[in-house]
Amino acid sequence: MWYQQTITLKPRARGFHLITREVVEALPELGRYRVGLLHLFIQHTSASLAVNENADPDVRGDLERHFNVMVPQDAPHYEHTLEGPDDMPAHIKSVLIGPSLSLPLHDGTLALGTWQGIYLCEHRDHGGARRIVATLQGEAG
Repeated sequence: MWYQQTITLKPRARGFHLITREVVEALPELGRYRVGLLHLFIQHTSASLAVNENADPDVRGDLERHFNVMVPQDAPHYEHTLEGPDDMPAHIKSVLIGPSLSLPLHDGTLALGTWQGIYLCEHRDHGGARRIVATLQGEAG
């Protein structure tokens, strides 16, 4: 059984944002799957998706601060600068983290660990609404 839908996320400021609830609420079809996979793909080159800590917001802040040190704005070697000082660093961060996730499904729910959540990693100061293609594959329950 296959199902596909595009989810549009509300605009967010730069940072790491928990979107697990938003994704699950947009996909009531999850409840139809006994076993399977949810594949999420973000259709943007300056944002990414990740799975990480869902309880302590300090983790999200620490990740944002670390990536800003690791990939600084205004590095003198950037040639792609026409779209603003946050654009090229956003592309680099997106490549490092990645555009997609494959998550297991079990009895109609995401089989995430107790402290795991889905992150939208917004790498632009003002990235705007983000689109995620969600593809479900598995066996009906």
